[in-house]
Amino acid sequence: MNVAIRYAAGSDIGCSRENNEDSGFAGARLIAVADGMGGYAGGEVASSTVIGSLRSLDAEPPVEDLVQVLGRAVAEANEKLRIVREERPDLSRMGTTLTAMLWDGTRVALAHIGDSRGYLLRDNELFQITQDHTMDELLKAEAEQSGQTPDPAETSRLSHVLYRVLDGRDDREPDLRLREARLGDRYLLCSDGLSNVVDPQTTYEVLAAEPDPARAVQRLIGLARDGGGPDNITAVVADVVEADHLAAGPPAAPLTVGAAANS
Repeated sequence: MNVAIRYAAGSDIGCSRENNEDSGFAGARLIAVADGMGGYAGGEVASSTVIGSLRSLDAEPPVEDLVQVLGRAVAEANEKLRIVREERPDLSRMGTTLTAMLWDGTRVALAHIGDSRGYLLRDNELFQITQDHTMDELLKAEAEQSGQTPDPAETSRLSHVLYRVLDGRDDREPDLRLREARLGDRYLLCSDGLSNVVDPQTTYEVLAAEPDPARAVQRLIGLARDGGGPDNITAVVADVVEADHLAAGPPAAPLTVGAAANS
């Protein structure tokens, strides 16, 4: 069966920040969210550089292995960050998370690094399909492997400390895997400005109740703002639908949001 995605994206500065360091993209073949960091201007440059580099993937379906194509594109984006850092010493501390999905019919490649998140709503259940690259998650995994219980105080203290991001340095490898997309699936990619404020149950309720992707995005962003909006908030929602359902109307334009929309 020929499938396609119906998508929406939105980004908001939140209630406490002076600038938006998030970037997002949604198109017929690529969806992505990047949450930049690194002080004034650094986060904006990092996230917009990565999203700007990846956008070319939305143009044509890849003829090679989907995961390899996406992995190579992430490596190229990281190399562009390296060049920017060398040209701009004032941005030496910049970096960005990235969660991206590249589509080819029912196949979809997922790339993830950092603590932005990917969720899947399938068969009326919500699943987190990414693993946060934070020190508390690393400690929890190590404790589980050794049969021990991690110190709650220590894991709480390290809950926002990232051990893997894209920052132009070597060996910044994302998690990569291939997934199967099914009709009726709904994907959410978001920055931690959403996932840290809106709990999974509320996120599920919005995604399950709101059929329109754009309204779902705006409702989730609104909930994050209502919860205090301590950080920038970016969300992309993509629904897997029959391609014939989209063919009747004009093709949807790709959407670029956040810092990348201004670069």
